[in-house]
Amino acid sequence: MSTRMREFTLMSNGYQLSQTPQRLGWLEPTDPTLPMEQLRQKYRADGYLWLKGILNREAVQAFRRRFFAAMQASGLLTAGSDPEEGIYSGETTHKELAHRIFMEAHRWSEYEAFCTAPEIVRFYAEFLGGEIYLHKRKLIRYNVPGDARTTGAHYDLVYLRGGTDRLCSSWIPIGDIPVEMGGLTYLQGSDAWGRKMEAEFSRQNADLSPEERISAYNKNMREGWLTNDLPELAERVNSRWLIADYACGDMVVHSPYMIHAATVNYNSEQRIRLSTDIRYQRKDDAIDMRWTNHWYPGDKL
Repeated sequence: MSTRMREFTLMSNGYQLSQTPQRLGWLEPTDPTLPMEQLRQKYRADGYLWLKGILNREAVQAFRRRFFAAMQASGLLTAGSDPEEGIYSGETTHKELAHRIFMEAHRWSEYEAFCTAPEIVRFYAEFLGGEIYLHKRKLIRYNVPGDARTTGAHYDLVYLRGGTDRLCSSWIPIGDIPVEMGGLTYLQGSDAWGRKMEAEFSRQNADLSPEERISAYNKNMREGWLTNDLPELAERVNSRWLIADYACGDMVVHSPYMIHAATVNYNSEQRIRLSTDIRYQRKDDAIDMRWTNHWYPGDKL
C-alpha cells in the first residue's frame, strides 16, 4: 500500500498529529550520489538531507543484531525470537542489567566503527570541506512499542552552544522504521525559525554567566524543549510536520537549528525502534568541550 494512502496513528507526548492532516507532510528523499554542491544547496534551503541508502544495509543490520543479542539477557526481547527482529517481550524483567548493557554499548568498538563507517566519513569530509571531528557524546536510542514518552520539539544547538554552529546532526535508523514505528519528524522550514529563536535566546541570555549562557536548562529555557504540543506549534507557525518511512541504510543529516521531535512506536508486530544520533563538524571549528566525553545519564545535556 502506498505510504500516502494508508491510515496510521501518529502521537507524540499525548498529542495526535494525524488528526490534523493539513499539518502533516512527507520528508523529501535525496540521492546521496548527487553532486556535492547540489547537496549543500539543498541542505541550506531545507535544513536537512534524507540520504537514501547511503549506508551498507547489511552492516546496519549487523549492528542491530549485535545490540539486541546483548540485550536478550535482560528480558527485553521475546524469548526465542531472532535478535535482529527486536521483538519486544512486553516487559524488561531485568532492568538493571538492561541499563548496564545499554551503557556498555555506547563504548563498544563496534559502535565506534558504526559511527565512523567509511560512507559517513567520506560524506562528511567532502560535505564539510575539511578535516572532520566526530563528537564523542553519541546516543543509541531504543523505543519499545506503545511507550507514550517521546522527545519533544527542539533544535540541537540548544545543547551545543559551547562550540560552533557549523555542525551537522546525523539521525540513523538501525533497521527499517516506517511511520508506524515513529522515528523523527521535522518541522518544515524551521531552520530559519530556529535561527531567529536562538538569536532571541542569545539576547535574553546576555546577562547570564558563561556557564548559564550555554546551558539548555537556564532560566530562559524550558529544559531545552520548545513544546510537547506538536500540532499547536505547526499551527502557530503555519507549517507542517514532515514524516517518513525510513529504511535501513538511510541517514538523515539536519542542521543544528532544524526543529524536530519523535513520535510513538505503534508497530503491530511489537518491533523495537532502534536508532542513533551522532554529530560531525570541522575539526578546526570551535568544539563544545561538554561533548568530548561519552554520554551518561545526568550529564545535563
